[in-house]
Amino acid sequence: MTTDLVLPAWLPPEQQATLRSLAERNAAAHGDDLLGIVLSGSAARDHATVHSDVDVIVVLTDEAAAGRSASHSPEVDEAVGSWTELQTRAPFGTEDWWFRWSYAWAPVLLDRTDGALADAVRRQATLTPEEADAVLVDHDRLDGWLNFAYRALKNDRDGRPLETRLDAAESVPWLLDVVFAMAGRVRPYNKYLPWELRTHPVDGWPAEVVLDLVQRTLEGDVGAVRETYARVRETCASCDAARGHTRTTDMVEGWGDELSLFEQRAG
Repeated sequence: MTTDLVLPAWLPPEQQATLRSLAERNAAAHGDDLLGIVLSGSAARDHATVHSDVDVIVVLTDEAAAGRSASHSPEVDEAVGSWTELQTRAPFGTEDWWFRWSYAWAPVLLDRTDGALADAVRRQATLTPEEADAVLVDHDRLDGWLNFAYRALKNDRDGRPLETRLDAAESVPWLLDVVFAMAGRVRPYNKYLPWELRTHPVDGWPAEVVLDLVQRTLEGDVGAVRETYARVRETCASCDAARGHTRTTDMVEGWGDELSLFEQRAG
């Protein structure tokens, strides 16, 4: 079976050589049990610095993976994934959920499964409509964002600037879960948020708009909180229409008269 790699053009020659050597070593060690190699981390996204190493996931059959462990060198972090693990999508809130984004936009360097591996990689970083609804509604990320945003607005109304800023800042992780879940995607790690928004835009949430809203919210700007609320309402309506239900809209409207605080204008 071939070990020819499909390498991103942005990788420098020394990293390409390192990856070819890694592939040959794993092919020699595992033979047909080597199913593929996935590039992850900064190198996978043309986002590396002089301090970055190369992160790869070596995908093996379940039996072969059981006998391997991850390894690390100054040049390469070599994780090991079993075929079953790659095909299993961890639910939101579980320990392995956090690792799902490591597969987002990750180039498959070697695929010995006639495309099944590439499909599994893509599924790890995307959400089915049911998964998205679970994040937004069942795990209360939408309601949680509303809660922190509402607390920030109340603190601002009552003349508590520090408390306003704290609650506004705490709302941001919840907001990002909402934005990406509504787009059917796993939220990126903070390091990659600007990169993903700019290189893989989210419908209705232009990169510079999102980054501006996040920055202003972190500074306790309640105007940004209210602008974000208006965008969230629009996105809820669009998502509900696409999915044939009103679950996210109903969750927002369940706040009743308290939503008036979101709809007030400065001055």
